[in-house]
Amino acid sequence: MELQKLSKMESEVSVNGTLPGDLSADKGTLDDGEDSVATEREEFLPQQNSKKQTQFTDFEGKTSFGMSAFNLSNAIMGSGILGLAYAMSNTGIILFVFLLLCIAILSGYSIHLLLKSAGVVGIRAYEQLGMRAFGHPGKVVAALIISMHNIGAMSSYLFIVKYELPLVIQAFMGLIEKKEFWYLNGNYLIIIVSIFIILPLALMKQLGYLGYTSGFSLTCMVFFLISVIYKKFHIPCPLNVTMHHEHVNQTYSNVSLTSVIDDDTCLAKLFTVNTQTAYTIPILAFAFVCHPEVLPIYTELRSPTKKRMQNVANVSVLAMFIMYLSTAVFGYLTFYGQVESEMLHTYSKVDPLDTLILCVRVAVLVAVTLTVPVVLFPIRRALQQLLFPGKQFSWIRHIAIAISLLVFVNILVIFVPNIRDIFGIIGATSAPSLIFILPGVFYVRIIPEEKEPMLSRSKIMAACFAALGFIFMIMSLTFIIVDWVTTGKSSGGGH
Repeated sequence: MELQKLSKMESEVSVNGTLPGDLSADKGTLDDGEDSVATEREEFLPQQNSKKQTQFTDFEGKTSFGMSAFNLSNAIMGSGILGLAYAMSNTGIILFVFLLLCIAILSGYSIHLLLKSAGVVGIRAYEQLGMRAFGHPGKVVAALIISMHNIGAMSSYLFIVKYELPLVIQAFMGLIEKKEFWYLNGNYLIIIVSIFIILPLALMKQLGYLGYTSGFSLTCMVFFLISVIYKKFHIPCPLNVTMHHEHVNQTYSNVSLTSVIDDDTCLAKLFTVNTQTAYTIPILAFAFVCHPEVLPIYTELRSPTKKRMQNVANVSVLAMFIMYLSTAVFGYLTFYGQVESEMLHTYSKVDPLDTLILCVRVAVLVAVTLTVPVVLFPIRRALQQLLFPGKQFSWIRHIAIAISLLVFVNILVIFVPNIRDIFGIIGATSAPSLIFILPGVFYVRIIPEEKEPMLSRSKIMAACFAALGFIFMIMSLTFIIVDWVTTGKSSGGGH
């Protein structure tokens, strides 16, 4: 009889993932989300489990370490890389390197908090961490923040397609002046790109399959970096406008191309502070936002363990740190104080028909286009967790959500003439929440006190980390409001 009881107890452990009578599941932490969490089989993992047991009992990951690193790196990589040289010009090389290193380390620590929280409770979705920490309101808040941030990211990528792709087509066709052809209309082009490129990739069932496109996207950005390094040694400073004057469109007048040349125009500044310096920290923080994609990638990782996924995150963050730093340094040392907030525009002022820069534009367009499906996956997961909790996978629902999101983003990009301020508000609130506030708060709430007391060093650090996020949020919103006020006064109230 004793042997039968022992055998029965072991079978319950292997099936349910909890010990019979385990008090940890009876503390009321599931509250009203118990049914949906149980349905998705995202329960507590046993404290003493075999090494062969998978991290997520309802899904078997099949994505390799390399493909996972490509996906996460592609999620980190954004259009903000084009503005890093401008950020360096407003901080100086030393201050920029220090800030970039700090943000990279903090981003890695943030992912560590997420993975540790997910490992304790065996949860594979950001929204379900919100459920465990604060019940249904926490789940709703997490899902809304993820959706809001990623919709903003998708829109920014499609805005690049809308404005850059017509110029690329125009250059390839040798048109000096833009004609009124339908294939030079950015609105039509983003619809075509969304239907024939983004939608088929977004309909894939698993995020891991996008590892190949993510790898190609990163290859395009590496080509962009190589071109930036190459151009550093072929563009003189100050910019010689007459060097390619025959190619310069009338849009670029001598006034816009030649500014007053100061003695220090082509002198690299190691440390500087001006009115734009305060924007650098939010810009760099936003450049490392990838946290909504971390848990989906973790879920699909082959042989998922916290250490293995942390290594994926470390490799991705390190690779992006090197790429960001190299792009900023060589871009800044090419144009110094003359660099613009969008670096490709600065190259175009030197020679609008430069073949290499034209290829770089194409590479950047390919990179941002292939990033859109990766960003779409967490939004769809958030909507499914919020609207259809506990439901089995459905191709109809899977396809319908993808199409609805693409239609909404296309409408936003087509009909909103200037959404800089909207994106500013979204970025100033969602990015600090995803990087700092939510991971820190989740860690404090989810890690049991018997494992780590409330006043332990780990929880105090997590709480301070969340507080730092609130500081970043307040600071970013303050800068935006001040910019609105000063811009409104100087320009008559318009952007």
